[in-house]
Amino acid sequence: MNVSGDYEMHTEMTATAAPTKTKVAVQTGICAGTSIMTLDGEMPIEHLSVGDRVITRDSGMSVIKEISVSKQLVQPISIKAGSLGHTRPDRDMVVTAGAKLHIRDWRAEALFGKAAASVPAARLVDGEFLTVAETCEMAVYHIIFDREHIVYADGIEMIAGA
Repeated sequence: MNVSGDYEMHTEMTATAAPTKTKVAVQTGICAGTSIMTLDGEMPIEHLSVGDRVITRDSGMSVIKEISVSKQLVQPISIKAGSLGHTRPDRDMVVTAGAKLHIRDWRAEALFGKAAASVPAARLVDGEFLTVAETCEMAVYHIIFDREHIVYADGIEMIAGA
């Protein structure tokens, strides 16, 4: 699946109306309701703020320099609990199609010939454990650090930007 560009969704307004197209841009970021691992334990992303210390895979800990949120029309990817490894994620979750997930299991080797890979969630859709969900408006958060890091979001490793 190519995650660049726009998706188009066709909907019928009435039995006699012509289909309409709603463009949904591929988004990155972290969806509302996702818990992020911090030095104070797991916290919903909605409760994070500048200065909070987030546990990262690559450097141990990093301080949030900036955090932003916006309401966006997205076509999220649903991930079933445990589908990306033992207890990863630790509960059912949704991510944006462009969210980069850091995988370090057989998927990375089978799909990319590497022990680990960072890949947009849409590339991992299998129709059973990772599925494309209905388009909806949701709050999408962006965490900014001093540089790009791998954070723990609901138990999975996800790239957060600089």
